[in-house]
Amino acid sequence: MCATCNILRQLLIDRGMSPSLAMSIGNEVGERVEDSAPVIVTKAKRKVSAYNRKYKAAFRKVAPRYKLKNGNWKAGGFKQAVKAAHDLAGDKKKTRRKKR
Repeated sequence: MCATCNILRQLLIDRGMSPSLAMSIGNEVGERVEDSAPVIVTKAKRKVSAYNRKYKAAFRKVAPRYKLKNGNWKAGGFKQAVKAAHDLAGDKKKTRRKKR
């Protein structure tokens, strides 16, 4: 509920003021409140990487194999599904590792 609505509610219900008088007072106060209202800044969305898109698709593809009929994860199923999806997506981390 906005600040103006709260003020009108208080004037009408709590104080028993006439609706026309409450509206005129509410409009005056509302203009002052709106002028001092903070400006909301929205954050820019991050760009989804190509690997993240591949992983997301791969996870959706392999997830049903690691779930029960009722939709719950099998024991250790989520961890296995994550691993399988990374393998399927071509995990970029694996290509950087040095083989010993």
